Amino acid sequence: MSRARRVKGLQELYAAAAIEERVREIAGEINTLYAGKPLIMICVLKGAFMFFSDLLKHITVGAEIDFMRLASYGQGDSSSGTVQLLKDTELPLRGKDVIIVEDIVDSGHSMEFLIRQFESRGANSLRIAALIDKLERRERPVTVDFSGFTLSTGFIVGYGLDYAERFRELPAVYTLEFEE
Repeated sequence: MSRARRVKGLQELYAAAAIEERVREIAGEINTLYAGKPLIMICVLKGAFMFFSDLLKHITVGAEIDFMRLASYGQGDSSSGTVQLLKDTELPLRGKDVIIVEDIVDSGHSMEFLIRQFESRGANSLRIAALIDKLERRERPVTVDFSGFTLSTGFIVGYGLDYAERFRELPAVYTLEFEE
């Protein structure tokens, strides 16, 4: 695991208004696809809480909600490659359509872990909604079905995304600049 580095500054990448517009669009896609189906939306804590909350405000299909918490980053800026389940879901998934709501899909280790978990629990279908689909360090073949934004490089914070538990409260997404 890498150590926390000193932060030099922040550069806005996605403004709050752009995020709000994209969240509404994703909700519209979900509402169309899941009309009349038993849907469960699962928020991956902590990072996805703002995206999840804003997304739910526009979901009209009567989805059930649940929460999970995983750990793979710790206090550093890169995934350890090992996923720990810290809080599990409470709702039964058998026969239900499930959308995993994540802040960022990066290496793919966490999403691959969750997909295996939920397939073994009998979910009818599994899809991933992520605010950020980051392709730079993708190590596992996972597909983001509902993507807010696609990012190739950079370390980002804000709108729930953190660096060493800081910057989650920011209303926009920023690229983090580190001191050398």
